[in-house]
Amino acid sequence: MKRDDLSQAMRSSLRRLPPPHDAHYGIVPPPPPEEGVPIGEAMRSLDRARGAFGQMDTVAKQMSDRYIISRILTRREAVSSSSIEGTQSTLDKLLSVEETGGDESKDAARQVRNYALALDKFLPLATEQGYAVFSVDLLKELHRAVVKDDPDYRYTPGEFREHVVWIGGGRDIAYSTLNPPPPDDIAGCIDQTIDYLRNEGMQQMNQSLLMRMAIGHAHFEAVHPFPDGNGRVGRLLLPLMMAAEGHVPIYLSPYIETRKGAYYASLKEAQQRLDYQPLIGFLADAVAGTVDELMKTRAALAELSGMWKERRKFRKGSAAARALDELPHYPVVTAKRLGELLAISPPQAHQAIAQLEDAGILAERTGYARNRIFIATEALNIINRPFGEEPILPRNDASKPEPTLGISGP
Repeated sequence: MKRDDLSQAMRSSLRRLPPPHDAHYGIVPPPPPEEGVPIGEAMRSLDRARGAFGQMDTVAKQMSDRYIISRILTRREAVSSSSIEGTQSTLDKLLSVEETGGDESKDAARQVRNYALALDKFLPLATEQGYAVFSVDLLKELHRAVVKDDPDYRYTPGEFREHVVWIGGGRDIAYSTLNPPPPDDIAGCIDQTIDYLRNEGMQQMNQSLLMRMAIGHAHFEAVHPFPDGNGRVGRLLLPLMMAAEGHVPIYLSPYIETRKGAYYASLKEAQQRLDYQPLIGFLADAVAGTVDELMKTRAALAELSGMWKERRKFRKGSAAARALDELPHYPVVTAKRLGELLAISPPQAHQAIAQLEDAGILAERTGYARNRIFIATEALNIINRPFGEEPILPRNDASKPEPTLGISGP
């Protein structure tokens, strides 16, 4: 870690690391600022992001369209956030694990599923409790969720690190880009993070939500309290802060995944020089870009639904007709799941699936006689397309969905 890369305030916060790394220093980050911080060129991005928040909140109130708060969005967030840290899975694998339970207890898909389940558990609490939801125990629970099925994690999930870590430089601390604080300073630094996240100080008057998201995220990542998994925990804090503020959460990891270089560069400016402007602008652009992507997906799925209804005359109120409304949320589904969603008997669920298969809306993927999984491939292709690409709808005369590369097999 080069001292010349640090601002004067950060150089003054250096503390010698314990042996065997006592030739080096770690940064004990100062408390997150509660006063206003310069935003400069980020102002235009902040304006767009405020409009995006308003658009999301308005659309979410249209209860006839549930996609804006669909569980599928948390699943895609989980896949992308985990991928940023090197845990590779796919959306359809994750959804298949949720339908079947999976065969292995410690594979990547189950790790990603744990991330999604953490969102399922804590987002409602953040909505209910507001900023009071943030605590040291919450951070530890989030960490347990993201690493508990990681076979390579050698420490106790949810416990702060007791050794020196560094960012960048591979195995040699001499080439690091940032040295987080010594282990003895972690507890005090995390208390400062929590105090800030609870939004009880002057930051609630001096800083907007996006400013607080950037500052809180940067401070947590600078402390780096856990041996591993800090990036995933830090990104979990972002939708939790939105929910605590009363907004519909916007999941930013798919955007971040496509722009990792800019993300890490802006995070480094905040951590090395206390310059939050690049990270504020980045997160604001992420919010606006994510909402734009979401609206395109929502419109494409609505158009696809209309195309499905033209392929076959489903009896009004039938199980197959009602299933069409569930498939954007459950594009990977079993007969048991469909029966639960529609409150119908197993024979009715199988009959509905047969009708949807006949119309080319569902396709069986396992080839098994039992425990079969069905995929609404056309919907999944729209939902799971690379971030920033335009949705591709099937041809109007399609009776069977075209196979798409990138959707994994059984």
